[in-house]
Amino acid sequence: MSDQLQGKKIAILVANEGVEQVELTSPLEALREAGAEVELLAPEEGEVQAFDHLDKADTFTPDAAVGDADPGRYDGLVLPGGVANPDQLRTDTDAVQFVRAFFEAGKPVGAICHAPWTLINAGVLDGRTLTSWPSLQTDLRNAGAEWVNEEVHVDQGLVTSRKPDDLDAFNAKLVEEFAEGVHEGQREASAARA
Repeated sequence: MSDQLQGKKIAILVANEGVEQVELTSPLEALREAGAEVELLAPEEGEVQAFDHLDKADTFTPDAAVGDADPGRYDGLVLPGGVANPDQLRTDTDAVQFVRAFFEAGKPVGAICHAPWTLINAGVLDGRTLTSWPSLQTDLRNAGAEWVNEEVHVDQGLVTSRKPDDLDAFNAKLVEEFAEGVHEGQREASAARA
């Protein structure tokens, strides 16, 4: 275990059903191994049902409901993918406001696979460059973003990756960006679009 993220508190936000399990557990383990305290948030306090593609996998118990969580208590945010997960989060007002608060504060955010759908609804992608699951390209471009086909891409504290095969690179960049802390470019980009 390293101490790169010692003293940092990271939120992982997922829907109560539909998160891709490996995109939750792999970053969670990497962040904890780097010394971070990690909390799992969901729209409801009940169990989170994870999936392995289309098959039900394990269940997880969130630490808090996102509507009860203060984004100011966290140093970074991770948004795992899975098709249903971000599709549900982007229609949850509390989740969208929680996500937007990280951009407004300049805090680093990681989003993998389909997770950038939630970022679209948070209104934080205009002028940003990111990657995602390829089927989101048109949605992201329509939201004002530039889409790139890369294993991992970092834009002013926004870390994005395409799929589970990219998790090693995604996790390494998450740790690096979370260790750096607030990114003024993230805050400035968010303020410019407000």
